[in-house]
Amino acid sequence: MTGPAVAAVRRAVRAFLETVPAPRELCVAVSGGADSLALAEAAAHVGHHRGHVVRALVVDHGLQEGSAKVAADAAAAATALGVDEAEVRRADVTGTGGPEAAARKARYRALAGHDLVLLGHTLDDQAETVLLGLGRGSGPRSLAGMRPHDPPWGRPLLATTRATTRAACAELGVEPWDDPHNAEPRFTRVRLRTEVLPLLEDVLNGGVAAALARTAAQLREDNEALDTVADVIFTRAGGPDGLDVGVLAAEPPAVRRRVLRRWLLASGVRELTDAHLRAVDELVARWRGQGGVWLPGNLEARRGRGRLCVISQPTTRGE
Repeated sequence: MTGPAVAAVRRAVRAFLETVPAPRELCVAVSGGADSLALAEAAAHVGHHRGHVVRALVVDHGLQEGSAKVAADAAAAATALGVDEAEVRRADVTGTGGPEAAARKARYRALAGHDLVLLGHTLDDQAETVLLGLGRGSGPRSLAGMRPHDPPWGRPLLATTRATTRAACAELGVEPWDDPHNAEPRFTRVRLRTEVLPLLEDVLNGGVAAALARTAAQLREDNEALDTVADVIFTRAGGPDGLDVGVLAAEPPAVRRRVLRRWLLASGVRELTDAHLRAVDELVARWRGQGGVWLPGNLEARRGRGRLCVISQPTTRGE
């Protein structure tokens, strides 16, 4: 007989799959932790009833001694929980941004190449993401948290707590693997999980994680509405020679900066920050005949003859 936690995880997966175009092969990212194992079991149970082939993808980051065995054990556990096949992939963890960011990027690279990959992010993960965005002043996109469906990634458990996935594993008789890195206080997210959120729950009398997740959902809806408006303005203002300043100037700042963000990204600007975006916005909203705005990648945004354009510069400023 299915326990309440297993049933809750299965309901979450079923509800998610009813809202997205799911391919015949359903992939699930499995780490061996409680979240991913509960998700794998639910995906297998629900997926088989829907005619899917369910495949577990296990990423070995190679960052810890014995990581190959951990990955192999995770693949075996997923198979025992009903997935049709399990594959271990080795990730090359390199790059900037600290070990957390580098591992995350490597993981996503290793998991890429499929139409839909289910990830075990829970309501608690969403709350931590919102707090990280809030602390960094990253704006509404960051506060909106992770999207349930951000192709090819699917997150069916964003309304399911970590306690539920642990309870589901207990009901299934599965012993999940606890990543030692999840107890390392040198990682910001670990301190949020073990220190900040418990303190907030205590001070605000509980329900903080759920409230943060609801806030993320509300902001996501607002962002999508504003982005839809911005798409219309982008079409009106855009052209082969840049953006029409007159069209942009008539719009509220929240819409205008969304248009500028889309345009700058499409023009090849990478690592675009809020400071960059606001500086370019001043070429519209606070025009005083000032010079252009230097952007990452040796690019420059300029205003001339009533239009904004992005040009490539052969050297960086100061050279």
